[in-house]
Amino acid sequence: MSTRPSTRRLRRILAPIGVTTAVVASMVVGAFQLTAADAADATLLSLNKPSLASSQELGESPPAGAFDNNPSTRWGSQWSDPQWLRVDLGATATITQVVLQWENAYGKAFQIQTSPDGNAWTSIYSTTTGTGGTQTLNVNGSGRYVRMYGTQRGTGYGYSLWEFKVYGTSTGTPPPTSGPGWVDAPNPVTGVTPSTATPPATNPPTTHHEFQANCEVSRSNLNDDPIVFFGLPGASHSHTFMGNRTTNANTTLSSLQAGTTACITPGDKTAYWMPTLLNNGVAVQPVGRQVIYYKSGVLDWRSVRPMPAGLRYVVGSPSSTLDQFKNHPGAVEGFECGDLTRQWDIPANCVAGSQLNVRFQAPSCWDGLHLDSPDHKAHMAYPVVGVCPSSHPVAVNMIEFKMAWPVSGNMANVAFSSGRGYSFHYDVYNAWDPPTLAALTTHCINGGLQCNPRGFDQYKPERGAALNENYMLP
Repeated sequence: MSTRPSTRRLRRILAPIGVTTAVVASMVVGAFQLTAADAADATLLSLNKPSLASSQELGESPPAGAFDNNPSTRWGSQWSDPQWLRVDLGATATITQVVLQWENAYGKAFQIQTSPDGNAWTSIYSTTTGTGGTQTLNVNGSGRYVRMYGTQRGTGYGYSLWEFKVYGTSTGTPPPTSGPGWVDAPNPVTGVTPSTATPPATNPPTTHHEFQANCEVSRSNLNDDPIVFFGLPGASHSHTFMGNRTTNANTTLSSLQAGTTACITPGDKTAYWMPTLLNNGVAVQPVGRQVIYYKSGVLDWRSVRPMPAGLRYVVGSPSSTLDQFKNHPGAVEGFECGDLTRQWDIPANCVAGSQLNVRFQAPSCWDGLHLDSPDHKAHMAYPVVGVCPSSHPVAVNMIEFKMAWPVSGNMANVAFSSGRGYSFHYDVYNAWDPPTLAALTTHCINGGLQCNPRGFDQYKPERGAALNENYMLP
């Protein structure tokens, strides 16, 4: 497989991140020989763990592609030196073996490094004569983070790894999947195999698989968060709420279903909320209906199912760093205003009269078993190159926030209640009327259409609409 750029499933090309951490001593560290007992005790620690890279070549070659044990996905970097790829093992581990499965674009000079905190790195293996292929490196080190730090490419292209496997023994315990914080789905979905199919070509071509949920602000400047701080009024930073008009710290699925909505579609009683935008400490509210897309996050849009009632989760984190926000799998365009695009923090200046915009995508692969988890994220996952991981095999609607705030000019004092621009995050608590959500999902997403809130595609009017003129089921 060539590492030349292609347009297949191209989503975005990310600029390289500056590598600010100095490499610890440029020394050659010899590998040691594993004993039979060591090999037997070693565990694959890196499978589907959070990953980050200095850059990525194309939208089809993300960092996660090297840690999913899928031979058809990979990570590829941009065509420059140095580059790095790291994995977070979740806890300190003793590292005994690293297996690198290179694509044609390999690393000639690189190090394997470990770190306790993602900042200070220690080299446990180094070479200047790498030849690519599959390299099994028996090493001796410890750390929570492991990375490949490449300083010389073996070809004119970037660094490209089909798999980066880290083996050893972790000091952590496997996270539980039951107990406090886990909310079981009343109707679990099991026995699903993630679809790897590519839908056939259509005439006219299928270019979209989405519908819009247009919702206004329903409650503002409220320090409540019924997902993170359920039952604790005033415990969170300020939020701007959209959709359901009853959302507060004590919100439940039943209370949402009994409430009313500021969405144009009466059947959408979902609660959506995000940190309040502040200008010199004064709240700035989005004006009018905001666009909340419901899309396919997977390549086979025909496999998407409506998300279950009561499903809730948090997208992003108020504690994100700029690099984490920029490389978040849900990042789409970052911030925009005027002619500025792909800003990963709120711009210093926006042309007068423009609006501040942000676009951010939610995970769309569900474990099929839980409506919530202790961190409000573990029951959901992002697809890897358009395919749901086996741990989260159920493809559901992918939500994409497209928010706009009427603020421009000098933006030095513009921030979110959660902090800098890269602290942007949002919450979703699904309370759609199930038949209405199912109709829109089937007609627009499974049907390959670009729909408005009625489920009507103006470019394919002959396909009709899912809802009537009152945005209700006919």
